[in-house]
Amino acid sequence: MFGFVAKHRGIWPVAFLCEALGVSRSGFYGWLSRRPSARSRREEVLEAKIKSSFQESDRTYGARRVWHDLLAAGIKCGLHAIERLMRRNGLRARPRRRRLPLDIGDRPAAATPANVLDRRFAASAPTRLRGMRTRRMLRQRCHEPQCNPHGFVSPRDHHSAMHVLGL
Repeated sequence: MFGFVAKHRGIWPVAFLCEALGVSRSGFYGWLSRRPSARSRREEVLEAKIKSSFQESDRTYGARRVWHDLLAAGIKCGLHAIERLMRRNGLRARPRRRRLPLDIGDRPAAATPANVLDRRFAASAPTRLRGMRTRRMLRQRCHEPQCNPHGFVSPRDHHSAMHVLGL
């Protein structure tokens, strides 16, 4: 609260801000004259160490690894404090990149399983997408009066695919 009052006291009178926030003016001025607490001073030092460890790791270390770095450097601190300070400063580890397995090209014959079911893996002709699309369109509802009573167009019906496709 007092930080907000200190930030905006150039724009609004302190008395107005304190009254709006429900704090006393004497409390605000007492807060201004006080030194930062031991905890806040320690956290400032700790934040600087956390940032340096985080940036040395190329922003890949999370709270646990940063904590281990600080312990190795002889700085005593708790894991939860590191997590809280990293969250407060917006330090988030980048996710690890997952790599695809390397493709080694042709496989030896021993590595290829036998074709037990005698399947054909070569295509006889390119896919006829136009024909598939026409059949799918024929199965759609048609609202023309000359359609069958159920409203579905069938390939045996009297009107052509051109009518359904709108061509």
